[in-house]
Formats: sequence, C-alpha cells, structure tokens
Amino acid sequence: MKFEDNLKRLEALVTKMESGELSLDDMIKSFEEGRRLVKTCQDDLASIRQRIEKVTQSGATEPLEV
Repeated sequence: MKFEDNLKRLEALVTKMESGELSLDDMIKSFEEGRRLVKTCQDDLASIRQRIEKVTQSGATEPLEV
C-alpha cells in the first residue's frame, strides 16, 4: 500500500475506535492493525527522509518508490 493509503486507513481506525461502538475484541484488533500501520508509516517516512537528504547533498535525483 502507498503511504497515503496507510494513513487514511489509520485515520479510519482511529475514528472507529473513538466512536465507542466497537466491542473489546474489535477494539484490540483495530489497535493491533493501527500499530502495524504506524510502524509502516514511520518506516516509509524514514526512507523518504533519507532520499531527501541524499538528493539535497548530491543534487542528483532518483525515482521515488514508496
């Protein structure tokens, strides 16, 4: 999935969890999925930051793959 898709899914999970309408089991499943999405988004951002630093230092560009 793309970063934007993961972020949208994470936002949807937070909204569902904040609604108070989930069972405890569904809340735990949503929390676990959310944690995985947070990790994926953080990894993607770290990769993007490295690419930006590389471009800034060298002036070269490469295709962005996220």
